[in-house]
Amino acid sequence: MFTSKYEDAEKQGDEYFDYSPRGQWLRAAVLGANDGLVFVACLMMGIGDMKDVKVKFLLGLANVVAGAISMAVREYVSVCSQLDLELAQMKRDKSIGRNNKEEQKLSNPLVVAIAASISFSLGAITPLLVGTFILDEYVKLGVLVAGVSMGLVGFGWIWSVIGGTSLLRSCFRVLSGGLLAFAITYGQTTLIGSAAVYLNPNDLFISMNTIQAQFIHSFSIYKP
Repeated sequence: MFTSKYEDAEKQGDEYFDYSPRGQWLRAAVLGANDGLVFVACLMMGIGDMKDVKVKFLLGLANVVAGAISMAVREYVSVCSQLDLELAQMKRDKSIGRNNKEEQKLSNPLVVAIAASISFSLGAITPLLVGTFILDEYVKLGVLVAGVSMGLVGFGWIWSVIGGTSLLRSCFRVLSGGLLAFAITYGQTTLIGSAAVYLNPNDLFISMNTIQAQFIHSFSIYKP
């Protein structure tokens, strides 16, 4: 008869550790790190033609801060919704006399939000620095791909240790998923950028002024 490793641990007197409470913030941390790596890498490739290093760095940094805040807010709101559901279910269970032993495993929106925000920022550091200070486009692309790959593998290793899961499976999943997202995002931004280079900035500026003038004129003659 086969027994699980937890049953074997109990028979041998070993301490049993439950990794499941880490699932909520670990999921958010994985998502945040992948987003930070992929999003900022593609962003820095997109603004690679900028010559002013200081402006490029500040623009990238502003997007890192905005991305980290966005990750924190959306994870907080999402997990709050899940927490509301869990509390409502506990209330229904108590109303019918059913004991609920999962109270200690309730979702924590604040912890999840902090984990997502910090992991996004950590993931964004490497592509931000590489994209800022390496000016040659092809060298930058190569270093970014290498840096993103190393970062994904590193995060995969960290998640496997924290979650007590298979190291190889975790690294492969994070690496393959992250590189696929990077390839798709970089590909579409390259196509859009190639089409955008044919736009004359002066014509675009004039067109925007024309649209604005027409809007103001329409608003001025509008009578309810």
